[in-house]
Amino acid sequence: MIPRTSLRCLLALAALVTALALTVAQAGALPRHGWYLLDVALFALAVLLLRRVPGRQVVPLVLAGSVAVAAVGLLAPPRTSDDAYRYVWDGRVQAAGISPYAHTPDDPALARLRDPGLFPEGAGCTGWDERRTAAGDCTRINRPAVHTVYPPVAQAWFLAVHPFGGGVRGVQAAGALLAVATTGLLLGTGRAPWRAALWGWFPGVTVWAVNDAHVDTLGALLTVAGLGCAARGRAVRGGLLLGGATATKLLPALALPGALSGLLARRPTRRDVLLLGSALGAFALSYLPYVAASGTSVLGYLPGYLREEGYEQGHIDRFGLLRLVLSDRLAPWAAGLVLAIVVVRVLLRGDRERPWEGALLVTGTALLLVAPGYPWYGLLVVALVALDGRWEWLAVPAAGQALYLTGGQSAQQLSYGTALCVVLLVPLLRQYVEGRAAVAEGSRGGGRPEMTKV
Repeated sequence: MIPRTSLRCLLALAALVTALALTVAQAGALPRHGWYLLDVALFALAVLLLRRVPGRQVVPLVLAGSVAVAAVGLLAPPRTSDDAYRYVWDGRVQAAGISPYAHTPDDPALARLRDPGLFPEGAGCTGWDERRTAAGDCTRINRPAVHTVYPPVAQAWFLAVHPFGGGVRGVQAAGALLAVATTGLLLGTGRAPWRAALWGWFPGVTVWAVNDAHVDTLGALLTVAGLGCAARGRAVRGGLLLGGATATKLLPALALPGALSGLLARRPTRRDVLLLGSALGAFALSYLPYVAASGTSVLGYLPGYLREEGYEQGHIDRFGLLRLVLSDRLAPWAAGLVLAIVVVRVLLRGDRERPWEGALLVTGTALLLVAPGYPWYGLLVVALVALDGRWEWLAVPAAGQALYLTGGQSAQQLSYGTALCVVLLVPLLRQYVEGRAAVAEGSRGGGRPEMTKV
């Protein structure tokens, strides 16, 4: 007979999966805001109920829920992002023996690689994920006139996925496998198993990791594996994995200070040198084959992408919270200074045996400072939350989703300002509650309560 606590959790999980399926399967471009709010509420309820499930039932429940949450992302083509079509194209170009950095998608030299899935035929070209090339052709590939922006490990992943369908459905299925594999890896870390549900059941996994198939999921998986190795003293393996994660999407480089926690408070050890050296080596070596084939064009569209996304002086669209108090000219410099202070703090006071603590602090702080409008950047934060357990940081990717749905500077400042309040206030509330509990326990024991570090 199923215990009542497990049954309640199963019902909440079933409601979550149903809501996610309806979110993904809606007609139109973007699902309505209310569906996302319902998904988040059911996610929170399911995780809260999971905390009361008997220990031996937690792991299979978390894993089964992760499979279901990932599977519903396959119910429809990408709904909120068209990046997956570029992944398919880059994989197809490489399978033809051509460097993905050598040509733009609209280059006539690659016309033989086109198919209706990426270059729809007909005169319409009115879908949310369709646009015209300079020559007037219709395509689903975003920015068809520019070179790819994705680093070499991401490119290797696109090539590896290409034989399995060669279309967007294959990329989505690969995203589902990565999402479930990350859940399995989190369950194998020895941490409290319920925490893996903070990743595996998170609504963003359905939308960002599977339905939109963002390659950030691969970066998150490699980062979790790398930090786990670093915590166990496997410096070379951890460094290689973290270097590979950085060569997937660059953002996981923010996790490296966590892997080197406490470095400035001690003499560097062989372990520190091996970890840093292997990370840098893996990153550099991953570029060599592409540099040999394409030279400096391996930078792709990265400089142009940074300008387009509002990181260029004179055209600042990021750093929303800092721009409340600083000029556009000063905001990027202030963001760099604040992030540097946080990195130094982790390198001075971080716990090397718990590298995910520092990694979460640095990564989450960076996203709060930059305030990006792409919520899938927060997938790395979600994975680090599942390692560390500080659920309040989930407010950061939630802020990205709110901004993505609404847009505008006011929405940027409101969403990320709310996330900052959650990140700052929840630890204080947690410390207060645990302090009161310690006082009450001491009173019942008749002795002076012993305060523990929170």
